[in-house]
Amino acid sequence: MLKTISLAGAALALVMSSAPSSAKELKSIGVSLGSLGNPFFVALSKGAEFEAKKTNPNVKITAVGFEYDLGKQVTQIDNFIAAGVDMILLNPGDPKAIGPAIKKAQAAGILVVAVDTAAEGADATVTTNNVQAGEISCQYIVDKLGGKGDVIIQNGPQVSAVIDRVNGCKSVFAKAPGIKVLSSDQDGKGSREGGLTVAQGYLTRYPKIDAIFAINDPQAIGTDLAARQQGRTGIIITSVDGAPDIEAALKDPATKQIQASASQDPFFMARRAVQIGVGLLNGQKPASTVELLPSKLITRDNVAEYKGWTSERKE
Repeated sequence: MLKTISLAGAALALVMSSAPSSAKELKSIGVSLGSLGNPFFVALSKGAEFEAKKTNPNVKITAVGFEYDLGKQVTQIDNFIAAGVDMILLNPGDPKAIGPAIKKAQAAGILVVAVDTAAEGADATVTTNNVQAGEISCQYIVDKLGGKGDVIIQNGPQVSAVIDRVNGCKSVFAKAPGIKVLSSDQDGKGSREGGLTVAQGYLTRYPKIDAIFAINDPQAIGTDLAARQQGRTGIIITSVDGAPDIEAALKDPATKQIQASASQDPFFMARRAVQIGVGLLNGQKPASTVELLPSKLITRDNVAEYKGWTSERKE
């Protein structure tokens, strides 16, 4: 059973989680993330550090990027085991293939908490409610089109987060009989370049496209670039992430076809992951092994009030 919480409820949990003096102290934590050059993972790293130091100001934190190389992530986990960390927080390079490395860490008495994407065998997972993110991003399209139009779902790498976003989007489109989905199986690779490439194919093949839902912001930006290169206008582009690049695009008249993104909060996500891990360290099992954080739709109308990933955070 999945547990969906409100931000207010999660914040309350953070406030109430102050450990008693007899609690087991978090002394060290290893963090393995996709790339520390990616703003999303930078924010995750900062959130983990913030919460860990709130728990213990002297905690040792080692954050590394595996650069989307599964073998490198496995080596990082081995290094964390050798260092005797109390907890590993990771974004899995491959949700299933990382399973044996997770089991090895657990056999050494180390807790493993996954963030952003579920990992097989992890003690807990904290992620955005990606079904909801797909729903609200695609509901925006339905509303803008008045329930009628030709649309594309630009898919991506088949990890749980992407699958959930696409399923959420499809469920919304299925409720609108006037919406025709032209394509939903093309993989934009989660990147700007991938989004550009697959969008070029769509734009060549289909003379009429009213909207495109991209599974993340980089793909959306690549899609917009492809449309502008081909002189195609009047296409609504939405996505998921609320990343700095999409935040800038939503403020830029030149990229007006990008209209919305369902946001994630990686800083808060990592805080929750550490807090849950500390609870597990002290024998406190969460109500569910998967905790879902709600997503908020960022549009051109409300982007000015949006506190994005690079904002200075103290909570």
